[in-house]
Amino acid sequence: MLNTSNNNTRKMIVIHGGHFSSLAGFYEEISNVLMKDTDWKVGTLDGFDDILYGGFGVFENNEEIEIIWKESQKSKENLGFNETREFYENKLRQGKPFNIELIQQKLDNLMEGKGQTLFDILIEIIQSHINITLKLH
Repeated sequence: MLNTSNNNTRKMIVIHGGHFSSLAGFYEEISNVLMKDTDWKVGTLDGFDDILYGGFGVFENNEEIEIIWKESQKSKENLGFNETREFYENKLRQGKPFNIELIQQKLDNLMEGKGQTLFDILIEIIQSHINITLKLH
């Protein structure tokens, strides 16, 4: 009997950091990579988390996949402090349905150098899925 649980069976997905320089651009890249041939597009952090469960894009639920994030250092800079500050400030301007107190606390933490950037948040979301291996290049 063949052992089919080796790394060769893992589906490889490549995110190209060179294809985007903003969160909106990341969503577009991830939609093209993970949701091709579907009408659904990623547009929120929760939506990104949802598609990583699989089942309605290019991989199935709990399927072992490997995400290779090329030019991740560029993405880390692009989705760093400035983009994250703008992300939170936009949510504060919009108000409801966002939890303004929580968003303000996250912004305050960021300004004090203690908060997560959007890049950190995206990495954390990916790493929360045990069937996904992430490699930063």
